Amino acid sequence: MIVPRTRLLVAAGLLAPVLGLAGALPGIEGPGLGGPLGLSPAGMAIALVLGLFVLLTGLDALTARGRLSSYQVHLPGLIRLTKDRDGSFSVHLHGEPGRAVDLRVGLLFPPEITAPETVLAVRLPAQTADVRFPWPCRPSRRGRFFFDKCHLEAPSPLGLWAIRRSLPAKAEIRVYPNLMAERKNLAALFLGRGSVGIHAQRQVGKGRDFEKLREYLPGDGYEDIHWKATAKRLKPVTKVYQIEKTQEVYVILDASRLSARPAGRVSERRLAPRPDGHDTSILERFITTALIMAQAAQRQGDLYGLVTFSDRVLGFLRAKNGKTHYDACREVLYTLEPQRVAPDFDELFSFLSGRLRRRALLIFLTNVDDPVLAESFSRSIQVVARRHLVFVNMIRPPMARPLFSEDTVKTPDDIYRELGGHYLWNSLRETERVLQRRGVSFATVDNETLATELVAQYLRVKQRQRL
Repeated sequence: MIVPRTRLLVAAGLLAPVLGLAGALPGIEGPGLGGPLGLSPAGMAIALVLGLFVLLTGLDALTARGRLSSYQVHLPGLIRLTKDRDGSFSVHLHGEPGRAVDLRVGLLFPPEITAPETVLAVRLPAQTADVRFPWPCRPSRRGRFFFDKCHLEAPSPLGLWAIRRSLPAKAEIRVYPNLMAERKNLAALFLGRGSVGIHAQRQVGKGRDFEKLREYLPGDGYEDIHWKATAKRLKPVTKVYQIEKTQEVYVILDASRLSARPAGRVSERRLAPRPDGHDTSILERFITTALIMAQAAQRQGDLYGLVTFSDRVLGFLRAKNGKTHYDACREVLYTLEPQRVAPDFDELFSFLSGRLRRRALLIFLTNVDDPVLAESFSRSIQVVARRHLVFVNMIRPPMARPLFSEDTVKTPDDIYRELGGHYLWNSLRETERVLQRRGVSFATVDNETLATELVAQYLRVKQRQRL
């Protein structure tokens, strides 16, 4: 594709008044003829200039036709970015050596990714045929996006025309959740001082994981004596235990329709609200919390697993440890979107009971503020509550509070709103009592402190060795 440049438009604009003047010049009268035979010398000069201009313009367009035929653009096959954080990726441009060229490179970014410039001016030096340059951008939504082509523009030899061409440039962009705000709230945990955070926490009890046998010492309990080894050695032998370090922790994440609701306005002290004014969804908060829990379990040396579900089990990663496993969890979560279906708890708990044989800590991130779903959840959870240690957490709805607990009632409509909030609060308390009778811990947590509360629950379990 070829388009005129500003230089050509300016030159044509300057010639237009001159051409108008040429028509007003008197012609040369010839004998026996009733009209002008030609132009005056000034008019002939103007016509010559016009012809020369048209000739140069045409030759410039012809010589520029294949100017971009040998150029290639290469993008990274996989670009990894973080939501709401500035990032960049490298663009590799390959051209013809021996000639310096000023190019313009354009990329069509997805609406979810903003860039300061969608068209960059690049100078390809004559000494080399390759040039690499960074392209800054900032994603506003997690997920997977693609580039399929790149656009180049180069000037013609005289600079009158611009040659444009679209080149194939395949690239996949993966935008991961932003954990920076959550990590700031849990800075003590990730400082790495001590076994848990800034201060090492004392473990309650002597441990349950068998370590070794040793000779009996005064003060050892009779329940710790290994009677078979004592009979074999003909002297008392005591069993020594250690704190178990490889427990299994699973986060079960609800991606059904209720998780698409906004999580509510976030406090400015902890998590800044989005610049577009939209609140973060509940599922978004669940995802960041699940990844924070993965990092916490890795710091403690435990095995971390992940389950996502809606009306069926969407993803399952068996509990493991290490950076590779954390990356696998992140790959499962970064494309997770809420489904427009109701959760099927019966299928979920049947799946968990068949897959999880070893006793583990199960942390549910779900929504049970719907009475029908709460009843189904409470009935089905007995399948796994008998074998595993279960914690259920949900984000507290903004209006779920005791009647008139806040001085916000000013109109009759406020009274009805408070009554609805009190009914919801009382329903959640009833769900909590039902789950406690089944040995399940239930908590409604503020949006701002969801990750902090879950990590605190996990550390209390580790401290008291409840697994």
